[in-house]
Amino acid sequence: MNQLTKAEEQIMQVLWDLKKGYIKDLLDKLPNPKPAYNTVSTIVRILEKKGVIGYTAIGKAHEYFPLITKKQYRLNYFKNFLDNYFGNNYLALTSFFTKESDLSVNELEEIKKLIEDEIELKKLN
Repeated sequence: MNQLTKAEEQIMQVLWDLKKGYIKDLLDKLPNPKPAYNTVSTIVRILEKKGVIGYTAIGKAHEYFPLITKKQYRLNYFKNFLDNYFGNNYLALTSFFTKESDLSVNELEEIKKLIEDEIELKKLN
């Protein structure tokens, strides 16, 4: 799956929230200043060509819906991010994240607990 542009992601965020909708529905949910109707229509057609949205023809109108879930996109996006910026190395990502994010002790403890819980689950399997 190709990365989406910021504008494409914005349309997808709205479509994921709506589940399905017409161009007008998408436009209504976009923040101000709203893009032109034709701009949204063009982005939707690009998303359709990329295979991330589909549509149902209702008369001359098209009702659009996502073909991928937000979770699927997020996982793909994160894998690309990890590969492009950290050489697919989770340790490098974790080191960067914990040192550069100015996390509180409480946040670090929460992350530590999540990791410890996951380790315990892996040991059981």
